[in-house]
Amino acid sequence: VGGGAAGGDTASRQLVILDEADNIHGNYDRGGASAITKLVKESGQPIVLIANDYYDMARGLRNATREIEFRDISARSIVPVLRDVCRKEGIEFESDALSEIAERNRGDLRGAINDLQAAAEGRDSITVEDVVTGDRDKALGLFPFLDAVLKEESAEEALQSAYAVDETPDDLTKWIENNLLDVYDPRETVRAYDFLANADVWLGRVRATQNYSYWRYATDNAAAGVAAARDETKGGWTRYNRPQFWSSSDATADEVVGRIAAASGCSVATARREVLPFLQAVTHHCKPRELTVAMAAAYELDEAGVAFVTGSGESTNKVASIVEDAQILRDERMEDNAEGAFAASAGRRDGDLVEERDDENASDGRPGSDVDDGSAVGEDTAGESGGEVIEEEADDDDGQAGLGDFV
Repeated sequence: VGGGAAGGDTASRQLVILDEADNIHGNYDRGGASAITKLVKESGQPIVLIANDYYDMARGLRNATREIEFRDISARSIVPVLRDVCRKEGIEFESDALSEIAERNRGDLRGAINDLQAAAEGRDSITVEDVVTGDRDKALGLFPFLDAVLKEESAEEALQSAYAVDETPDDLTKWIENNLLDVYDPRETVRAYDFLANADVWLGRVRATQNYSYWRYATDNAAAGVAAARDETKGGWTRYNRPQFWSSSDATADEVVGRIAAASGCSVATARREVLPFLQAVTHHCKPRELTVAMAAAYELDEAGVAFVTGSGESTNKVASIVEDAQILRDERMEDNAEGAFAASAGRRDGDLVEERDDENASDGRPGSDVDDGSAVGEDTAGESGGEVIEEEADDDDGQAGLGDFV
């Protein structure tokens, strides 16, 4: 439910209903999710979005709306509807027959009415014997499947539930793995991860050989194996989180994987396949907090990135505080690493300044200059000048007798 009233005039308001809001797909409906999100935020009219799978809706659209969940109708609520239909159609009935129809349809009111019509075809009354004995084929939802595997059913029953879900073993394995830690205790988790590892091996063989008969072995490990790892049945309600399937349209996943690859010096495929699952396991729901802060600082993750890796809500105070602490940690590390560089640079500048001053003093003859060098130069110059004078005087006295004249 989204949108709001632009004013107090309720007479001019209209209810806008959009069905199949979860069927907006990638490039085929490019811009559709953002346009609907903008409409929900800015519209002055109340808007109702109807979706079969709430988590198939875009994240921004989910954040802009308020979730109202409609659960399956109980058999006790279906029976009065069937009774009312029979009375309006003038058909006599046995209460047990209507109860049988309601129970067989497992909360599907439309299916119950269809079965009632089939049983009453050409008859004026309905008895238990008239009700078709075969069960209606109905796909099991993901959340009941997770309850069956992680909480309620035995290994054999969990395997049958896996066959009733309209999902591939690859997706079922991701769903189980992503929600396992919310239900199992540590000992059960260790045993369950062994089965999930075996399931992943078989899924890898499917991808390598394209032999989809191996799916049965992956399902055996993911459903029956994980259920067998449980010591006892579990109670209570659990909010199951949808796993990230890492599709190319998920900008947050691509950005996080890219940052991990750049910081780790590995390929994007390796970061996606090996590093990211490890980070998700060790920082699940931001625990331990210190490790989560260090991870966010190392890969420079924002709120969306931290929420993607840890499985926590993006808009929660917990994630916001982790991002703030990660920024502080990055600033501290930057100062620590830069301090030595600045000191060395300052030392080099001081040394250069001293040398420049020495050169200036030497040229000006001020204290600190090399006087001895100047004196030596002066003496050499004087000596050279004196030698020239003596030679000139000797040339002028050519008439003087020498020793050779007397020999």
